[in-house]
Amino acid sequence: MKNFLLVCVFLLLIGCQKNTPKQHLNSIIETYQNHKENENQDFPLGDYRELSFEKYATFCDSLLTELNTMDSTLFNEDDLISYTLLKFVLNETLEKFKFKSHWNPILSDAGFHSSLTYQVRPITSKKGALNYLKKLKAIPDYIDQQTQLIRKGLKVGMGQPLVIFKGYESTYDQHITSTAEENFYYSPFLDLPAPLTPEEKDSLQQAAKKVLLEEVIPTFKFVKTFFEEEYYPNTRQTIGVSETPNGRAYYQSRINFYTTENLSPEEIHQKGLDEVKRIRAQMQAIVQEVNFKGTLKEFIEYLRTDSQFYAKTPEELLKHARNISKKLDEQLPRYFKTLPRKPYGVAPVPDAIAPKYTGGRYIGTSPDSTDPGYYWINTYNLPSRPLYVIPSLTAHEAVPGHHLQGSLNQELPESIPQFRRNLYLSAYGEGWGLYCEFLANEMGIYTNPYEHFGKLTYEMWRASRLVVDTGMHVFGWTREQAVEFMADNTALSLHEVNTEIDRYISWPGQALSYKIGELKIRELRVFAEKELGSQFDIREFHEKILEKGTVTLSLLENRIVNYVNTLKKSNLN
Repeated sequence: MKNFLLVCVFLLLIGCQKNTPKQHLNSIIETYQNHKENENQDFPLGDYRELSFEKYATFCDSLLTELNTMDSTLFNEDDLISYTLLKFVLNETLEKFKFKSHWNPILSDAGFHSSLTYQVRPITSKKGALNYLKKLKAIPDYIDQQTQLIRKGLKVGMGQPLVIFKGYESTYDQHITSTAEENFYYSPFLDLPAPLTPEEKDSLQQAAKKVLLEEVIPTFKFVKTFFEEEYYPNTRQTIGVSETPNGRAYYQSRINFYTTENLSPEEIHQKGLDEVKRIRAQMQAIVQEVNFKGTLKEFIEYLRTDSQFYAKTPEELLKHARNISKKLDEQLPRYFKTLPRKPYGVAPVPDAIAPKYTGGRYIGTSPDSTDPGYYWINTYNLPSRPLYVIPSLTAHEAVPGHHLQGSLNQELPESIPQFRRNLYLSAYGEGWGLYCEFLANEMGIYTNPYEHFGKLTYEMWRASRLVVDTGMHVFGWTREQAVEFMADNTALSLHEVNTEIDRYISWPGQALSYKIGELKIRELRVFAEKELGSQFDIREFHEKILEKGTVTLSLLENRIVNYVNTLKKSNLN
């Protein structure tokens, strides 16, 4: 209550001052940025008590009310973007709180407990080691807070469907070790930096062993008991989020957030079917090009089962990904005016999460971190990781996809508010990633028909998501229907198909963002090419897409339309 009153007083003072609209907006932004969502230092991993969520929702509602009193027509482009984005993220906080999404912090390939693995990074200083130890000591309290929220969700029918948890025991069993030394959370202490003395290293290692044996490992034993004796028996049998309390309204709110557009499930479903039909025709053309004697379905089965398309060892897969990464690196100056300062590495998905993890993912770092970004490749179950999709995966996750876009976002000038430099919206970010798979074709990355087919199967994968996500969450599709649809239309391995379908079940709406965002970027490119003709410059177009950082799709469209119209006008003068 005290914090809420302080916010109200602050906002009242803002309103009483005769500030310009820009000053008024900047004051609200500063208030938002200075607020610590998890401000209590007693919680190094965050404060996940119900009271914390309530307080933060109240705070965001106060700021949103103040923003709604402002006349946005008085802003320049940068301020209008900041104003629009802040309203968008504040509204999302209120939507999530309204639907109590914090009561369900579990996904098929992630969760409140498995997300802790992202804290495991190399230790580069004594300060870093001590901070990491604080986080390890905080794990029991963090787990307790999260399980209390989950119990609330279970009481009102918000648990995830049981069907998605096949093999989920790997997310906690691996952390229940007999010794501290073999535990994944101890791994940063195996290679402490040289500036530390032997005595300091030994002291830190002993402290780590103690907290692991006395607090961390027992906590993961509790997690195991919680899931197997309390959570799984109370999960639901239905898979569609529409079957949960207020589920249809919640799904529409997920559409609005993840696409940044106000689209109906029916519109999205049909758009997906149209894209599937278009891409399927292109896939059929490749089947004919390689003179395969059989149907498209038989060709896909051939790709799934022939050993020539798969790496023999994890290192072979990693080397292939690194090779593609460097080929993409050398093309970047031809397509982009501004490149990120931060480099990236290529590394395997950690064993602790690999079995239920997707085929690859980009893992970024904070701007002030000395760590690079990482393009993770899943080397678990090699017969499910075809080589012909690696060019597309690399273009999406590394460059010119997530690493380039995400790093440039963090490296925006300080004149751009910090919240925008940290912001990620899936329609923009994932839409850009999928567009980069398309762009990689122009870069000459796909060198044979099978890699071209890999590009198409990844595009088909995202188009199929529009169909199966809406199908399961709104139109009553079974899991089996969704698996069959995706298996029939993509060359993804059956392991990956099943992993992906479970992800869509547990994360409603997120899968829609990729194709919706990509379609918008490609639409804007076609528009710019048509309107500008010989004046079209691919490097300048990409600059306009990226230079203001993460935006909603409507903001992006306005920006490109204004750019094209301005350039056409200047050419006439």
